[in-house]
Amino acid sequence: MRYALRTRAASCVLTLSAACVAVIGCGNIPGRPGPGPEVVRPEEVLALPVLYKQNCAACHGENGRDGAAISLANPVYTTLAGETHLRDAIAKGVPGTLMPAFAKSAGGTLTDGQVTALAQGIMQKWANPNLLAGQNPPPYLATLPANAEHGLDAYGAFCARCHGAAGEGGPADGNPGSTKGKLGSIVDPSYLALISDQNLRSITIAGRPDLAMPDWRTDSAQPMTDQQVTDILAWMASKRITTPGQPYSTHP
Repeated sequence: MRYALRTRAASCVLTLSAACVAVIGCGNIPGRPGPGPEVVRPEEVLALPVLYKQNCAACHGENGRDGAAISLANPVYTTLAGETHLRDAIAKGVPGTLMPAFAKSAGGTLTDGQVTALAQGIMQKWANPNLLAGQNPPPYLATLPANAEHGLDAYGAFCARCHGAAGEGGPADGNPGSTKGKLGSIVDPSYLALISDQNLRSITIAGRPDLAMPDWRTDSAQPMTDQQVTDILAWMASKRITTPGQPYSTHP
């Protein structure tokens, strides 16, 4: 009698176990791999926070500002540059600067989809098309012939108050004797060797809000024209030298 009861109980347990397996499914048996990868493959990551942190934050700042490279959180800059120029810079890098190429097709690590996701994400996060509505900013890329001599005159009118008569630097707020700090030289050969003409143009047009530097509209009665921006940058570029930095001693 007892044997029959034990046999019947064991049979019920086996039947119940089989029913549970049928309901739950073999795919959820402990220790069995799931149907998909537990970790997203690097080339499948498209989220802006992850892509930006891994590829951009070290130079452009954790929040798009306060980094060694140009601020992406400046809405004038991101709006002016636009998605196409941002995507090209991310994909191909910027020759003559520390900005590398990130696209796999150019030797980087990001897929075309990730490059596009970065450019679109930066635009969505920091650009503001309405900000320039009705304005007439100089274009992102220079198209006009430049004249360095005219650039010196334009520099004197728009920039010398803060950066010094010859670009040697001056009080941060343009007031002699100010205690708000001094701006460094913008014609220092080492500085010019580390910054591209395009970067200089972008900063001149978009300004540096983090340093209270105005954009092309300036603090003057009239904003800078495309020609004036182009000429000022030609004057600055004329200060570049072939071998910047401290000269080595010729003595043995």
